[in-house]
Amino acid sequence: MKSYKILIVTDAWHPQVNGVVRTLSYLVKELKKQKHEVYLITPQEFITLPCPTYPEIRLSINAYPKIYNRIKEINAHIVHIATEGPLGFFARRYCIKNNIRFTTSLHTKFAEYINERTHIPVSIGYSFLRYFHKPSNKVLVTTKNMEKELINRNFKNLVVWTRGANTDIFGKIKKIEISKPAPIFIYVGRVAIEKNIKAFLDIDIQGSKVVVGAGPQLDVLKKKYKDVLFTGMLDEKDVAAYLAASDVFVFPSKTDTFGIVIIEALAAGIPVAAYPVTGPLDILQNTKVDCLDLDLKTSMLKALKIKKEDCKEVAKQYTWENCAKIFMQTASVNLQF
Repeated sequence: MKSYKILIVTDAWHPQVNGVVRTLSYLVKELKKQKHEVYLITPQEFITLPCPTYPEIRLSINAYPKIYNRIKEINAHIVHIATEGPLGFFARRYCIKNNIRFTTSLHTKFAEYINERTHIPVSIGYSFLRYFHKPSNKVLVTTKNMEKELINRNFKNLVVWTRGANTDIFGKIKKIEISKPAPIFIYVGRVAIEKNIKAFLDIDIQGSKVVVGAGPQLDVLKKKYKDVLFTGMLDEKDVAAYLAASDVFVFPSKTDTFGIVIIEALAAGIPVAAYPVTGPLDILQNTKVDCLDLDLKTSMLKALKIKKEDCKEVAKQYTWENCAKIFMQTASVNLQF
C-alpha cells in the first residue's frame, strides 16, 4: 500500500471530549497504522477564546497567516477540513485560492444545535453549512439517513462515512459495582440541552438511572434529580465498566447524527433504548436489537428483553479500520500530486 502525507484541519481537538474528537483520534491512529504520514492543524497551535454557550470548544482567533504557512509547509497529498470553525474557514479559503482539492466532513446537526441555544432559525444554519461545504470535492457524512436529509436540503457530493468502537475496551472491561436497585438504565455523553437528557430522567420506571458525562446542564440536573447517580466525566475504561454494569443504555437525543456510544454500548452487550431518529435508526433498525419507539419508556422496557449476544453481533459491523478505509477511498480522489 502506498503511503501518503495527509493533513487534517479541525477546530475540535483534545482536551475536548465529543464525537468529533473521538472520530478524528481513532482515524489518525488507523491511518498511522497504515503507514501514512498524518499532520494535524488544531486549536492547540493558536490563541483561543471559549465559544459562546459551548465554552469547552475553543475558537482560534489568530489563525491568519500562521495556518496558511503551515498548510504550505506541510504540502500534503491529501487535505481534509473536518469542521466549520475558524481554522476550517481559513484552510478552506487557502485551498480555494491555491487550487488545492480538499474534502470536508459534516459531523453534527450544527443548525439544530445553534437553534436550541440561540433560536437562530434552522434554515439560516443550513444556508451557512451549504456555503461552507459547497467547494468541497466530497462531503463525508455519518449515515444514510443523514445523507437523505442533506440531499433534501440541497447538499451535493455526499459520502456516507461510518464509525466504530474500541472492542479492546468495550465488552472486555470488568463491570463496576453500582449500589442501586436493578435494572440499571444509563446515559453516557455530554450533559447539554441538545442531548434531551431530561426526557430520560423524567420517566417513571422501576430501577435506577445513571448519567455519565459532563456539560453545562450537569449542575441543574443534579439539583433536580436527587435519585439519579451522576458520575461526571470518566475516561474510556471507566465508561466501559459502567456500561458493563448496566442493563440498558438510553440515548434520548433527537439531534445526533450517529452516536458512537451506541456502538460502544452494543459492543459491551448492552441494548439501546432510543427514539427512531437519524443515528439510532441507521444502527438499530431491522436488527435483532431494534427496540426503537416514539415513546422512550416503551423503548426502555423493550430493551430489557434484548439478548447481550445479539448486541455484540451488531457492534461487530462497525470498526475504526473500516472508518479509515472509507476516508482514504474518498480523500485519495483529491491527491494533489
